[in-house]
Amino acid sequence: MRYLHTMVRVADLDAALDFYCAKLGLAEIRRIDNDKGRFTLVFLAAPEDAERAARDQAPMVELTYNWDSENYTGGRNFGHLAYRVKDIYALCAGLMAAGVTINRPPRDGHMAFVRSPDGISIELLQDGGSLPPAEPWASMPNTGTW
Repeated sequence: MRYLHTMVRVADLDAALDFYCAKLGLAEIRRIDNDKGRFTLVFLAAPEDAERAARDQAPMVELTYNWDSENYTGGRNFGHLAYRVKDIYALCAGLMAAGVTINRPPRDGHMAFVRSPDGISIELLQDGGSLPPAEPWASMPNTGTW
């Protein structure tokens, strides 16, 4: 058995790509537009997985955009996506600068949570063990749900 991808439905493909690619740093690997089914699938991978994802089609996140308007609710009951990152403080600072709310700040230098525009929780985990606690993160409260 091998992990292939996780599918996440998105209401606004441009907003989702801005979040996942421009802000979070994932790379678009491939895209499928299905005129008959009226949907677009966009497969994304973390930068360090991009070559493997293109070659083996795994591990990826599949953004599913249905062209006909739908109201998606309950993203929280999906659970979350998790990514290991090189510098959790730098990534969270960049996300905040780009207007993303850090719902669970990396107070412990190890874990943070943010949400996509569609309410999907994204867990960020520090690679190689926790960083030493640092401000403003150490004293920053949670915001919303994660």
